[in-house]
Amino acid sequence: QVQLVESGGGSVQAGGSLRLSCVASRYIYDTVYMGWFRQAPGKEREGVAAIYTRPGISYYHDSVKGRFTISQDNAKKTLYLEMNSLKPEDTAMYYCAAALSWRPYDNWASQDRYRYWGLGTQVTVSS
Repeated sequence: QVQLVESGGGSVQAGGSLRLSCVASRYIYDTVYMGWFRQAPGKEREGVAAIYTRPGISYYHDSVKGRFTISQDNAKKTLYLEMNSLKPEDTAMYYCAAALSWRPYDNWASQDRYRYWGLGTQVTVSS
């Protein structure tokens, strides 16, 4: 099992930055994939970014490419999401998730592959 606790959310103006953190109960390298997902009011949850942990390969939703950066610190058991140039449409609850198994043809944003989820941290971006 993996317990995940997110932090770092808050309220910022458009163009601002935030860094989200997700502390895991196990080493990051014990997982196969870890990701950040978000859900805005009235919308479905969507994948924001993910990392194939041991190789360190990252993936991003098109809407955040060039603005968000996912990173990991295995020794600190922490996953990060650096968010720059924030837009009002980035407003959502952000969730950290972990997958301990993966199939070669799985997509990084396939939520059913992530078995463990945190409770989320709210990000609000005002215009």
